[in-house]
Amino acid sequence: MNIRRATQSDAGRIAEIWNLYIRDTTVTFTTAEKSSADVTTYIEARQSNGMTVVVAEDDGQIRGFAAASVFRSGPGYDHTRETSVMLANGQSGQGTGRALMTAVEAQARDDGIGALVAGISGDNDAAIAFHRKLGFQQVGRMPGVGRKFGRWLDLVLMQKML
Repeated sequence: MNIRRATQSDAGRIAEIWNLYIRDTTVTFTTAEKSSADVTTYIEARQSNGMTVVVAEDDGQIRGFAAASVFRSGPGYDHTRETSVMLANGQSGQGTGRALMTAVEAQARDDGIGALVAGISGDNDAAIAFHRKLGFQQVGRMPGVGRKFGRWLDLVLMQKML
């Protein structure tokens, strides 16, 4: 498996992976599907500002992606990044997520980032366990701040100090 920076040519596959989560799960609270153009803009915006978007590629196929983005606006948050990781069907438990997050963390360390934050749906026990294994700690739970599929959803905040 090769972990590399995402490029514009990856946008279509990233959109496919992301849209599965948008359409079918509460993993993300986003309800509007992403087009290739949306993902191209997403990649360009992050990489032009020194942030990270990486893909896991195996046998020429993208198996997942991860990103580190601005946590909140304002200069006081410049050394904190919010992470996202999404895997193609069948990739859970294969080491893909860990490899992606390892690359994101390494880049964050190189960039002088002090903390990584993950906002996780309270429904997503697997993601909470995954982040714990990576050294993230739960630092908060915001009940009912998300809404999707007619349900109120909790947001779990996890943090890893670098």
